[in-house]
Amino acid sequence: MYQRIFVPVDDSATSRYALGEALRLAKLTQATVRLVHVVDLAQFGWGGTEFLDAADLQKTIKTAGEKVLQTAVSAAEEAGVPSENGLLESWGDKIAEVLVTDAEAFHADLVVMGTHGFSGLMHLLMGSVAEGIVKKSTMPVLLVRHQQG
Repeated sequence: MYQRIFVPVDDSATSRYALGEALRLAKLTQATVRLVHVVDLAQFGWGGTEFLDAADLQKTIKTAGEKVLQTAVSAAEEAGVPSENGLLESWGDKIAEVLVTDAEAFHADLVVMGTHGFSGLMHLLMGSVAEGIVKKSTMPVLLVRHQQG
């Protein structure tokens, strides 16, 4: 059964719900989870705005990402699930590609992540990291949908 579960997290209720599902599965299978959060720094790397210091903004984004990751690590500890974690940086790469590359390096045998389930115009505007992972992944992907209400 699954022994290495890869779990991308963000600060949404959907992500927290998916993390809970991943931790329950990990506990049942005695798996290790890898918790990751991606920060996209490219949009602030060129320093093209006169009003913001790009380096300070990047630092703030990384700090916020570390907080998201620490919340997930704490949840794994509370559940008694062994974990490792990583803050991944993207410099304009497609986030799905960054995640799949890291999942492969971890030798994950399952990816568990939340999906908002957008369709139509919202999907066109927002894109879908989950869809990108499903298309690029060589391992099974469990998408957990959570209706925010």
